[in-house]
Order: sequence, then C-alpha cells, then structure tokens
Amino acid sequence: MTATELGKALRRWRDRVSPEAAGLPAGDHRRAAGLRREELALLAGISVDYITRLEQGRAANPSGQVVEALARALRLSGDERAYLYGLAELVPPGPEMVPRYITPSVQRLLDRLVGTPVAVSDAAMTLLLANPMYAALMGDFSGLRGFERNAVWRNFLDRPTRARHTPQERRAFLAGMAAELRATAVRYPADRQLRRMIAELRAQSERFAELWDAGVVGRFDASHKTIEHPQVGLVTLDCDLLRVEENDLHILVYSAEPGTEAAEKLELISVLGTQSLADKN
Repeated sequence: MTATELGKALRRWRDRVSPEAAGLPAGDHRRAAGLRREELALLAGISVDYITRLEQGRAANPSGQVVEALARALRLSGDERAYLYGLAELVPPGPEMVPRYITPSVQRLLDRLVGTPVAVSDAAMTLLLANPMYAALMGDFSGLRGFERNAVWRNFLDRPTRARHTPQERRAFLAGMAAELRATAVRYPADRQLRRMIAELRAQSERFAELWDAGVVGRFDASHKTIEHPQVGLVTLDCDLLRVEENDLHILVYSAEPGTEAAEKLELISVLGTQSLADKN
C-alpha cells in the first residue's frame, strides 16, 4: 500500500465526520461539512503538520499509537480500523494485547454525556479519551504522552492531581489499582508495553513493588471522589466505573445529585471550562 492511498483514506474519513458528531462547535464559514485538519489534530492529539504530511504522502509510516488515535478520532468501524493499520503497513493489536479500541457505539454513548465529566481508559488504566467536562474538572491531559497518561503510573509516582484522599483512602486506592493492574497483566501476558511499565514502576516506586510482590489480584472500584478545583475549591462527586467487557474498557463518570452544593459547583466548573476553551480560540 502506498502513502497516497493512506492519505486519500484519511481525507475521505475526515470529510465524512461532522464537527457536531465529534463534539466540536461547527462555527461559521465552513467550506466542507467534515473535520478540518486542525480539528482532527485536536481530537487525535497529533500535530496538524503531521496530519498534513500523512494526507499529502510526505509521511508514510505512522506508529501504531498514531494509527489508533486516528481511528478513534475518525470514528472508524472495526473493519476500517484494520484497513487503516494495513495502509500503514502495521498489524492490528491481537487478543494478547491490551485493547485500546473505542467502538463507534461507545463513542455515541459518550456524545450524549457532554454535560457530564467522562473519561475512557483501557484495562491497564491508560487514558484513551476524555471529554471537555472531564478536562474542566480534572485538568487537561491532552498534552501527556506514554506512561504519563496511565493512572497507575501517575498515582504511584506522585504526579500532580486534583483528587484528594485521606491517608486511609489513599492506601486503599493504591492497593486497588495494583490489584486491578495485576489482573490485567494476567489477561494480557504478551503485552510488552504493559510489562515494561510494571517493571519500571517496581523500580521507581517502593510502595508499588510491595503491593505487586504481595500478589493481590482484584478489581478497582470507585464510589466517591473529592476533587480540589483551582477556582471552585473542594467538590465531592459520585464516581461510577463502568466496564465495557467486550473491549475491556473502563468508562469513568462523575456526577452529583441534583439540587446539592456539589451539583452547583459542577455546573460552575462546566461554565468555567467552556470559558477557558473559548479563550484559547
């Protein structure tokens, strides 16, 4: 397959996805109904220049991570995703790898939750997708790459977070993460990226090494989470972890009971988040 075919496919798929379908404002003076390159770059977390070079045939060998990000942003079906991997001369991840594919049906579900903070992670707790409300609540993760997008990595290595725990809650939180990650590692023993992350965590985090060597296997559960927003202050929200068993995905949803102070703060965060995005445009 040639780079020209890859570029044509990307352009064809980009033209068929409307901004509204991707959760973006349509704006005025659009010459085409589909996504602009800048919008696809935003959704996929890839530079506009690289997308331009791919479409024009000046770049021919995108990485698997780039292909997966493009497949998600362009809302490709399973067959289309496999075709894109073929055009990039790559083999789609097999069943021995942690799935990172968000199906169009899951994407449509997320589209209906625009007013709710929602994030999608893979079974290893690596963030795949977060909606603008999640970014407004928890911070913008779009610039993070590699292991920095993984919740286990970030929490055990004490990366900045808006979540607040008591010492007891933090102990239980970290233990639950380690137990879930071990269960994932058992399901996907051939995933080299996962094995490398675990090895580096054991080397860099004494607490992770202790929990890992204890051999506990389980499922991480969430119920409530207290978040310290830089402008709104502390807000405690319900936190539901939904599991898509077929694709082994985690959907994290934050909500508040209507009429409560937490609901009012979440609404304010929504307004503040929208204003922040508008200021960047």
